[in-house]
Amino acid sequence: MSGAFRAGARVVVRGGHVVDGSGAPAFRADVVVVDGRIEELGPNLTGDHILDATGCVVAPGFIDVHTHYDAQVFWDPACTPSSYHGVTTAVLGNCGFSLAPCRPERRGLMVRMLHDLEDMRIDTLEEGIAWGFATFAEYLDAVEQLGPGINLAAYVGHSAVRIDVMGEDAYEREATVTEIVEMRQIVRDALAAGAIGFATSASPTGRRCPSRFANHDETVGLLAELRDAGRGIASFVPGGELDHAALYALQPEIGRPFTWTAMLALADGRHREWAALHRAGTQAGAAVHPQVSCRPLVAQTTLLAPFALRAPCLSELEGRSPVLRAAAYRDRTWRDRLERELDEGLLAPRWDRWYVAESPTRPSWQGRSVTEIAEERGVAPLDAAFDTALDDDLATRFTVVLANDDEDEVAELLRLDGAVLGLSDAGAHPDQICDAVAPTDLLGGWVRERGVLTLEQAVRKLTGEAADLFGLAGRGYVRPGSAADLVVFDPDEVGPGPIRRVADFPANADRLTADAPTGLRHVLVRGVPIRRDGAQVGKPRDAEGRSPGRVLRHGIDAALFTPPGREPGIAQSPVDGTAPQARGKHARD
Repeated sequence: MSGAFRAGARVVVRGGHVVDGSGAPAFRADVVVVDGRIEELGPNLTGDHILDATGCVVAPGFIDVHTHYDAQVFWDPACTPSSYHGVTTAVLGNCGFSLAPCRPERRGLMVRMLHDLEDMRIDTLEEGIAWGFATFAEYLDAVEQLGPGINLAAYVGHSAVRIDVMGEDAYEREATVTEIVEMRQIVRDALAAGAIGFATSASPTGRRCPSRFANHDETVGLLAELRDAGRGIASFVPGGELDHAALYALQPEIGRPFTWTAMLALADGRHREWAALHRAGTQAGAAVHPQVSCRPLVAQTTLLAPFALRAPCLSELEGRSPVLRAAAYRDRTWRDRLERELDEGLLAPRWDRWYVAESPTRPSWQGRSVTEIAEERGVAPLDAAFDTALDDDLATRFTVVLANDDEDEVAELLRLDGAVLGLSDAGAHPDQICDAVAPTDLLGGWVRERGVLTLEQAVRKLTGEAADLFGLAGRGYVRPGSAADLVVFDPDEVGPGPIRRVADFPANADRLTADAPTGLRHVLVRGVPIRRDGAQVGKPRDAEGRSPGRVLRHGIDAALFTPPGREPGIAQSPVDGTAPQARGKHARD
């Protein structure tokens, strides 16, 4: 089943209640789709094909603004599991970890960066990436040519730019004036080629990250390219000189919207300080938008690749063999250093939230907390965790709740004015986390079950709010003239379904996925069903035989819209302040 409709066919999504992405109340209407665009809304509409929406909500396709599918798209153009959960547009290149620019001699460094910082396996990346690009423009062309299953926009990433210009030195030192000039030109070219913006990270996580070696002049100089171009959004992981307060002070100087990752509910309450800073900064006129999450930050981790622990002494072990890593873990002096560094870090471990998920030598321990094991054995929790792992030759798998697990605090963050839903991190840490289910989790858990948000508020967070902020013209709204990215779901049944482990990546690598959401009836990308009658479409194709997704250069679908210009019903955006002009005989006012 390809999901293809002939060119010019009228496809009617019939019998649903439209929640249009604006936050306005739902209303009963049929929706007619023709050639990838919404043709009209109204009662009792007729057409050539019917998609039944009886008892369902008809919403704009969901937009995930924080993903890392930059590499995965080459072996999984459908960008799963996001597309299983109604995501029709994803933003790549977050945290500064874009896959381009990358000249051929830097490919090994790029792969190492994605391994070290995003926990992607080196053999998976080496086998799966179809290299054939060097510049950011060439990367966008390559993604377009492979035929993505959903729409993709991409940041140009600071760390990628540093590696491209500086090579190994990107991990070691500040850039020279000459190197900064070259980096600025690369960012300028990427923005001209269609980058949605510029992303960087200054967060001191304990892992070696190229952008964290940049000085203030370098980062601000690269951000100035957004100002000079008059377009684009800047994304940050705050830290160092670019801490949270600095972002709110800097944004008016740059004059482009900022977003930062992530305002999570933390056990020490720091998120309340950030929320107060955000309110004050917004009142002072700063256009800064923190990203919040509707899900607890939960990781499945082993101590071979301890994503849940961030400390410099762990970073020093990256690339070491399991034997050398185990030797360090047994050393008392090393453990004492680790404990000090963890206590000083952002996410100090809460050992009562560390649970044994798998233990080859002690299967009966499954589900027990590290705190419980420590008390039973009469040792400190850190020792209990590391001793258990060493007894299992580091094969013990832990389920770790890191943050965002206080529902009352999360509810306050979800309702925070100016915050945007983000941090699915889809595509990153693939064998450790699976938060691509955020859209169905939000609708099922925070609308239906908890009543924290209304249906209209939640849909707006997933659609129009993100489209407006990121300049995704013609998306985020169910309106005549908009792109026909649509999700049809049953509000009484929608939910994320189970998360499971599969081995379907290149090099037989495993990952976590969630391929059985509940309550999703249809999902359309540019008018082509990628999910129909509750089942994923095997190879969705449009009338021309192409996969339905497109690369959204500057946030614009050039096949449907022609910039510049304005048309009623098309999403307007603060990113460039304009919307594209409708194209074709089916354009309507």
